[in-house]
Amino acid sequence: MAHTPNETKQSQRMTAKAVFPEEMYDFSLVLGDPLFQFFRKARLSGDHLELLHRRLIAITSIAWVPLLLLDSLGSQATSIGRLSFLHDVEVQVRFLVALPVLIGAELIAHSRIRPVVRRFVERGIVREENLPRLEAAIEAAARLRNSIPVEVALLISVYTLGLWLWNSRFGIDSPTWYAMPGGRWNLTPAGYWYVFVSIPILQFLLLRWYVRLFIWYRFLWRVSRLNLHLVPVHPDHCAGLAFLGKSSYAFGPILFAQGAMLAGLVASRVLYRGESLLSFKLEMGGFVVFFVLAILGPLLMFTPKMAAAKRKGLADYGQIAQRYVNSFEEKWVLNTPPSEEILGSGDIQSLADLNSSYEIVSDMRAVPFKFEDIIRLAAATAAPLAPLLLTIFPLEELITRLVKIVF
Repeated sequence: MAHTPNETKQSQRMTAKAVFPEEMYDFSLVLGDPLFQFFRKARLSGDHLELLHRRLIAITSIAWVPLLLLDSLGSQATSIGRLSFLHDVEVQVRFLVALPVLIGAELIAHSRIRPVVRRFVERGIVREENLPRLEAAIEAAARLRNSIPVEVALLISVYTLGLWLWNSRFGIDSPTWYAMPGGRWNLTPAGYWYVFVSIPILQFLLLRWYVRLFIWYRFLWRVSRLNLHLVPVHPDHCAGLAFLGKSSYAFGPILFAQGAMLAGLVASRVLYRGESLLSFKLEMGGFVVFFVLAILGPLLMFTPKMAAAKRKGLADYGQIAQRYVNSFEEKWVLNTPPSEEILGSGDIQSLADLNSSYEIVSDMRAVPFKFEDIIRLAAATAAPLAPLLLTIFPLEELITRLVKIVF
């Protein structure tokens, strides 16, 4: 009997799922984009992000080593009264801490995000009739991730908007290793490399991560629009979606890198401009709150469905509980069977189990993350800021204060 095109396509999809169940829903946020393909051809990466040490050495060397060499060659005649390259805390933190973290973060994001898509299928959260829409969301995310125009646009933006932002920063009042007074573009040889090579590299990698975050949350938004099978009695207290909160740890290194760049900027202001660390407390606190919200906030798109699942669960389990307690009261309170003892009866255990199930539904959260997820992401963001306390307290006093707080 002949099959229609739609039946044939459906049969092929089901066959593919049966033979390659993991590959069908295998999605990586970092594999496949144009820069990744370039790294593979340049033997700086394998098919699954191997050779991390090569990428770290190559990219960091391009961004940092020429600055050191050019500054050393040009420092003989203009070294009096200027801030040297090696003493520029902000620059050292940017290219020796934040940049390597942004590069190495790909492995963490790859390992943590990749299984998330499969969990929607393996745990039955996405119903079978919605699998084609899930596949379409994966394909759309992969197309955007692999888009050459997107990465070209990022490159253009760092050489237009990025240079404009750098030019709009505070003026140069005293000589530094990268520029002399008399205008922001009165650059040294090291300064030209810094402005036109090193900074764009860092900005490009950072913007690339922002695009990946957009792709990931756009994918989750499409998933949240599906008719999801959420179980309010799930022991994770998130109707089975707590793994989404845990997946946010994949972006912890990005938050750490952002915190490191802020720490470098604040340290530079405190050490070389005489500003007080306490004058930055609102900025630093707002910075931590903003980036934690930027990572966890988009997960609230699942809140309406989770809240609806909780309301339905309370109604359903409340009805079951009412029927059970009515029968329990009828049997053991109003008309105790003469031949049965309540002590050790299975009815008591069933009542306790039912109570536990109802409590789980009652305690279910309407967000797919826990308080500890917020704390961990906040800690990742604020960790690079902690050494700044040494500008206020001596190391011994700081350790003593921390010990008193902990114990």
